Amino acid sequence: MDLATLLGFLVSWGLIIATIALGSGALVFVNAPSLMIVLGGAFAVVMMRFTLAQFIGSIKTAVKAFLYKSENPDELITTVVELAGIARKEGLLALENQEITNPVLAKGITMLVDGHEPAVVKKALTTEMNETVNRHKIGQDIFKQIGDAGPAMGMIGTLIGLVQMLSNMSDPKSIGPAMAIALLTTLYGAMLANMFALPISDKLALRSAEEATNKNIIIESVLGIQEGQNPKVLEELLKNFLPPSKRNAPDQELAGQE
Repeated sequence: MDLATLLGFLVSWGLIIATIALGSGALVFVNAPSLMIVLGGAFAVVMMRFTLAQFIGSIKTAVKAFLYKSENPDELITTVVELAGIARKEGLLALENQEITNPVLAKGITMLVDGHEPAVVKKALTTEMNETVNRHKIGQDIFKQIGDAGPAMGMIGTLIGLVQMLSNMSDPKSIGPAMAIALLTTLYGAMLANMFALPISDKLALRSAEEATNKNIIIESVLGIQEGQNPKVLEELLKNFLPPSKRNAPDQELAGQE
C-alpha cells in the first residue's frame, strides 16, 4: 500500500471534517441537491468524454494509487545482473529454470530462451510498455477531467441556488440559509477536485512513470543479456536509470535502497 497517498487522503479529509465539527455543526454542510449536482454532474459530464469501459476501467486504475507499489528499480537491476551472470557462464538456456517474479522480465527471458531475434524481442517489450503507458494515461485523463468538472458543476449549482434565492426575496429570513446552500455546491466542487480527483491523477502519472522506467530497464537488460554483455558493464549501464545519488551506491547496499 502507498503510505503517502493514504496518509495524505486521511489527513486532508480529517482536517476538513474536524474543522466542520468544531464549528457550527456538521449538518449545516450536508445538502443532498448540492451533492447530486456536483458528484452526479461531474461524473456524468466526464462519462460523456470517454467510453463506458474506459470510465469503469479508470476506477480499477485508481486503486493502484492506493494499493500498488512499483518494483524497486534497484532490486530489478540486482536481479538482472544475476541473470546476466548465469547466462554468461552457462548460456541462455540456463535461464529457463530461473524463477522470475516480474512478468515482463519473465516474458523477455522466455523470448531469449526461445531464440527470438533482438529486434523481435525489443519490439514485443516496447509495444507492451507503450500499451501500459497508454492505459494509465486514460486513467490519468479521466480523473483530471473530474478535477476540472467538479468546480465547474459546483459553480453551476451555486448559480442555480442564487437564482432560486433571488426569486424569493420577499422572505428575508430565507436569504441566509438559501445563500449557504448555494455556496455548498462550490465547496463540494473544490473538495472533489483538490482532495480526490487531481491528487489521484497526479499519483497515477507518477506510477506510470515508475513503470515506464522499470520496463525500460527490462528492455535494456534483456537485450544486454542476449548480446552477452559483461554483468558489471550491464549494471553500470542500467544504473543510468537511477537518480544520481544512487548510481554510486555500493553493490551490497544497492538492493536495500529506495
